[in-house]
Amino acid sequence: MRSLIRISLKTASLIVLLGPAMPAITLADQTVIPVMSQAGERDSRQLPNHGQSQDTVRQSFGAPEAKEGPVGEPPISQWIYPDFVVYFEANKVIHAVLNPTDKGPGLALAPNT
Repeated sequence: MRSLIRISLKTASLIVLLGPAMPAITLADQTVIPVMSQAGERDSRQLPNHGQSQDTVRQSFGAPEAKEGPVGEPPISQWIYPDFVVYFEANKVIHAVLNPTDKGPGLALAPNT
């Protein structure tokens, strides 16, 4: 018990002595987007469906603004449209997601590197 008190007193003394020298703690807002929060908006928008071919997506939505990949095994590629991104495994759609519309505080998109 004495050693615990001694450690606590040492820690408290250190905090009191070094407190003014320690940098200020900065707090930031954080935006959390729950999984499937796009469900309502996705239902009202037409996006490529799972299993569609790249040719079908191109016929329905036109040419993408950009393409990335394929990378990995199985090969995964992305087609980037103004409002959404389509993910393909080989030649078939595996997922399509809407681009964020609100880039408010705490929500930042990481650049592709």
